[in-house]
Amino acid sequence: MAVDYTVIVVYLAGMLAMGWWGMRRARSKSEFLVAGRRLGPVMYSGTMAAIVLGGASTIGGVGLGYQYGLSGAWMVFTIGLGLLALSVFFSARIARLKVYTVSEMLDLRYGGRAGVISGVVMWAYTLMLAVTSTIAYATIFDVLFDMNRTVAIILGGSIVVAYSTLGGMWSITLTDMVQFVVKTIGVLLLLLPIAVVKAGGFSEMKAKLPTAYFDPLGIGGETIFTYVLIYTFGMLIGQDIWQRVFTARGDRTAKWGGTVAGTYCLVYALAGAVIGTAAKVIYPKLGSPDDAFATIVKDELPVGVRGLVLAAALAAVMSTSSGALIACATVANNDIWSRLRGAVRRTDDTHDEVTGNRVFILIMGIGVIGTAIALNNVVEALTVAYNLLVGGLLVPILGGLLWKRGTVQGALASVIVGGLAVIGLMAGYGILANEPVYYGLLASLAVYVAVSLATKPTDAAVLATWRERLAGRNPELVSEPVPAHQ
Repeated sequence: MAVDYTVIVVYLAGMLAMGWWGMRRARSKSEFLVAGRRLGPVMYSGTMAAIVLGGASTIGGVGLGYQYGLSGAWMVFTIGLGLLALSVFFSARIARLKVYTVSEMLDLRYGGRAGVISGVVMWAYTLMLAVTSTIAYATIFDVLFDMNRTVAIILGGSIVVAYSTLGGMWSITLTDMVQFVVKTIGVLLLLLPIAVVKAGGFSEMKAKLPTAYFDPLGIGGETIFTYVLIYTFGMLIGQDIWQRVFTARGDRTAKWGGTVAGTYCLVYALAGAVIGTAAKVIYPKLGSPDDAFATIVKDELPVGVRGLVLAAALAAVMSTSSGALIACATVANNDIWSRLRGAVRRTDDTHDEVTGNRVFILIMGIGVIGTAIALNNVVEALTVAYNLLVGGLLVPILGGLLWKRGTVQGALASVIVGGLAVIGLMAGYGILANEPVYYGLLASLAVYVAVSLATKPTDAAVLATWRERLAGRNPELVSEPVPAHQ
């Protein structure tokens, strides 16, 4: 394993070096939080694909393939569909708003007063997303070094917190590009063909497994619908995803770069399901489907290649973890803390803003590591996060983008009722039940429409400013100056 260990150590050292290099570029709030809004198509596509394809998409996607066959691709497939929908229909308008958070968009659209409440919901979502990604380090480092769970979480989490705190979005962008390349080589170009060959090829796989393993809908229609509701719609409104949209240097980059990333996700989804199906042939009686990825990597891959593929799994976890961490810190600082202390700023104070956001990343990172150590059930935590996000924020966000009659009172009522309904229904039906997100979303929609129609329409001046920002034609309201070299 010495060669494999060397590959992993070099990879981790490279991540820290990227953080140090990124620190030299992150000298303003814009540079630190959204990479100066300067990413071109190649870097934008790579980093967007990296953040959405995390440990759940890699280790969990292979596990679903092991359990259900090709239809196990649906979870990651719906993530790709959500990214495609965001890129084609909304990303250009989102990028033109020149904001930093989803809550700032809600305030701009509805005329203020929606920020703190929506910020709390978004903060809870991004925190849980960061926690679940951090927990995944325990699985990977256990395979690599037979390491204690707590030590593994502290080690993996500390590396992500370090490079994220140093350089903000620039560090995360640079590391995500490396992680994207490592994932592509490790999973698509190495593990996928090797797994299929070790299983005897597709003909042997079909001969040894039930026909249900090759049914595209074998996982079940209700499960697919729930995936669409949670993951496809979740991609449309998550702060971690929007913050990457804000990094695009123009409308075309946001639209077409995101479309390329979404298409890549669809390919990655199918690859994970095929690898899991092959693992079922090779190891028909694993204790848990989630062990499929680690087992096939550990037992079937040659020295060196094994280290690279495990680095790919580590890359998948790190990219999601760092993206969720900076999103969590951005929301905590800009949407909650700054508003509560009455110090919302419209300018880009380079020193104070960067220092403040850096401190918040460090604080949130320590909190994420501590929560990850205390928490055991990854699936439940992730389900709570997405249920809150979709049930509480989907309607007011999409309503604001698509329906001009929506009002701030309707948006606030929608967030509160949808969030409380989801929490109450999870308590009644169970965290992993489908009903909480179904009924919570319906309650949120009903309240949003009813309250909006029953209250005074949004002020015409607010809507006019909103339309100007959507069109990118109101520079005096842009929240940071555009550097001369842009």
